[in-house]
Amino acid sequence: MNDDARPGQTPGDLPPQSPGDEVNRQDPSRRSVLWTTAGVAGAGLGLSSLAGGSAAAAGSAAPEAAEAVRAAEAVAAVPARQGRTMTDVPFERRSTVRVGIVGLGNRGDSMIDLFLAVPGVRVVAVCDPVREKTVKAAAKVTAAGQPAPAVYAKGEDDYVNLCRRGDIDFVYVATPWETHFPMAKAAMLNGKHVGVECPIAMRLEELWQLVDLSERTRRHCMQLENCCYGKNEMRVLRMAHAGLFGELLHGAGAYNHDLRELMFDPDYYEGPWRRLWHTRLRGDLYPNHGFGPVANYMDVNRGDRAVSITSVGTPALGLAAYRKEHMPPGDPSWKESYIGADRTISLVQTAKGRVIRLEHDVSSPHPYSRINSLGGTLGVFEDYPERIYLEPTNTNHQWDDFKKYAEWDHWLWKEHANPPGGHGGMDYIMVFRLMQCMRLGLVPDFDVYDAAVWTAPVPLSHLSIKAKGAPLPIPDFTRGAWKKARSGMDSEKPAA
Repeated sequence: MNDDARPGQTPGDLPPQSPGDEVNRQDPSRRSVLWTTAGVAGAGLGLSSLAGGSAAAAGSAAPEAAEAVRAAEAVAAVPARQGRTMTDVPFERRSTVRVGIVGLGNRGDSMIDLFLAVPGVRVVAVCDPVREKTVKAAAKVTAAGQPAPAVYAKGEDDYVNLCRRGDIDFVYVATPWETHFPMAKAAMLNGKHVGVECPIAMRLEELWQLVDLSERTRRHCMQLENCCYGKNEMRVLRMAHAGLFGELLHGAGAYNHDLRELMFDPDYYEGPWRRLWHTRLRGDLYPNHGFGPVANYMDVNRGDRAVSITSVGTPALGLAAYRKEHMPPGDPSWKESYIGADRTISLVQTAKGRVIRLEHDVSSPHPYSRINSLGGTLGVFEDYPERIYLEPTNTNHQWDDFKKYAEWDHWLWKEHANPPGGHGGMDYIMVFRLMQCMRLGLVPDFDVYDAAVWTAPVPLSHLSIKAKGAPLPIPDFTRGAWKKARSGMDSEKPAA
């Protein structure tokens, strides 16, 4: 999912659901597994076992807090590798990338236009349980001059049949969050590379399974984090790697986006799936947009590693207050009890001692912001609005104009100065670059290890909040490969 937007832009992550799928905490369905606050530290987060004994990090905290710490520590243990590392593994070179698209809500419907706009890409199949959406998508494909795609609309599990096709190279997933893991798993088990909207999974156990599956099947499994391809983000990335910020010290990222009206709008999200996550988890439900870019600046998984996270959260008041003001008596939402903190704040520590601050707030009034900040020994950049202060150029304690640093724009933004699509063009840049890597047989800009790290704050922030803010370990999904410097988003323009 992805509904980030700079001011003035339209959010665009609408996953498919069956019409009239009125799910709530009293009526769980396959798409809405009941995650209770009592059980979420164990089975609900996919933590199959708890470490024995008392956890030092919990100190004298309540039993619930100690249990949360033990659960996180148990999963942080690195299991034996079942395959070979996927770091620096290139795609197979191909002249045409054949794509299957699963999920044709607002997000999938908008992204299909971008896949069709990239040279050397053919949309072979589309899938959504709402047949009208597949008809609309198929019409877009034929209007672009491509053969009519195969259509999969026979229920919520028909994506498995799409993944079984022999003429698909890449599966794109834009569906409700709880379906991301099984769909990514099905794609890889059927020999397909897969890209998934945020977040790639909701449980730590699932993140480990995706890592292991990617290594065993030799298929790439990628978190399609479009904000990493933002113009500002890619400029800051190149400046950081060139040393303009000096030694990096701290960064910050966020998803602060008032979604109250949209989460209660039955015509925006098909069913209450997104709102219901606020009845299940207390922590940061959507860390990727803030975490991904800052992790890139700091070369996380490429010379540094995220080692721990500590999180705190406010009371959960915003959604209930909005419901009281705007929803009529008898609306299904009145059966819901919200536990998700209106604002969560997390601090991530890296192996090099750097600090990354993450924020999440979709339940209270706030102008849109991803913060997007980076600081080092020579200065700092902050976004929303964009501004910079770097020595020796700046010495007067006044912010400088970030536009002066346009020479540091990434080659993708120099080559595509006015890209099509939403979110300021970053969606197109992401799709173009991914398809380019597949066509030319290049190593992707990010991999399953990045997907796992960027998503790990979802379950871990919940556990840390339960543990009264105790720092919890972030698993080393790379199994030691993070110590090796390697390329990532700061790519060179390919010769071919």
